[in-house]
Formats: sequence, structure tokens, C-alpha cells
Amino acid sequence: MDILNIEIKARCDQPDRIRTILHEHNADFEGTDHQTDTYFDVPEGRLKLRQGTIENNLIFYRRDNQSGPKASNINLVPAEHPEKLHTLLGNALGIKVVVDKVREIYFIDNIKFHIDKVKELGNFVEIEAIDEDGTIGEEKLRKQCQKYLELFDIKDNQLISHSYSDMLLSTAE
Repeated sequence: MDILNIEIKARCDQPDRIRTILHEHNADFEGTDHQTDTYFDVPEGRLKLRQGTIENNLIFYRRDNQSGPKASNINLVPAEHPEKLHTLLGNALGIKVVVDKVREIYFIDNIKFHIDKVKELGNFVEIEAIDEDGTIGEEKLRKQCQKYLELFDIKDNQLISHSYSDMLLSTAE
């Protein structure tokens, strides 16, 4: 499945405030997922296997590292046998880094919100405006992200330009 995704990731020192805002805007709470994202060594882009209690997917994406809204072109396939896939990909490609997080998942229409507690990194909020079938378009996705960036009162100094995997790799150096 090819997906266009505009994403904002920010540090979050008040997750309860974000939860309250989401509740006030009738967000659908999908649940809390303990996720392990294993990133594999690939020549370009990022390939990760997400193993969770709610989401289990093999995901390939390309995204520039920049603060604020950033576009990703994502290929996603449900992982029916995540343990076997983990072993196969680890043997074939090698493991680059593992991200361990607890993620609360919310939705308002096509917008997915995450409140993440990432092991070794701290608390974050993510806003993902998603176009699964090409009917929304990048401009509208960016406007949707901007709306929630303002609603959550996220400041420029809270915005994160890199993925959790990059952040973990930089702390390991």
C-alpha cells in the first residue's frame, strides 16, 4: 500500500494536556501499543519492522530530516508473521537500531495522533495527516498538520527533525 503522509514530531512535556485536547475534539482512541521498531540496514530510505500489540507492519519510507511538517512516501505491508520476518530480515540485511516505545494512538478523520514514551529518549507527540488513496493531496495534509500544531501550542524549539532511530543512533556514538 502506497501512502502519502505529512508528519510532525515534537517533544512533549505535557502529554496529559494533549490527551485532554484530543478528548475535547472527539478523537477516537485506538489503544495503547507497546511497539518495537527494528530498523534494518538498507542502501537508501528506511526499512523497519513494527511489532506491537495493535500494529504489526513492515514499513519502507523515505523522508527528509527537517523540523516541522515533513512528507513521507510510505510502503506498508501487514506483517502476519513478525517474528519470522524479523529473523529473516535481520539475517539478510543486518539490524541498524531498535526503537522501543509505548504509543497511545488516536484518530480524527484521516489524522493520526501518537503520544509516545520512547525508551532512552523521553516523551513525544506526533501528528500524521494521511492520504491513503491520493484524494486529499499534500497541500490539505500540510494545512491539517498546521491546525493541530497550533491547537497543541507546539513551539519551534519542541519540533524534532530526525526519527527516533536517528536520535538513538546519535546517542550511541
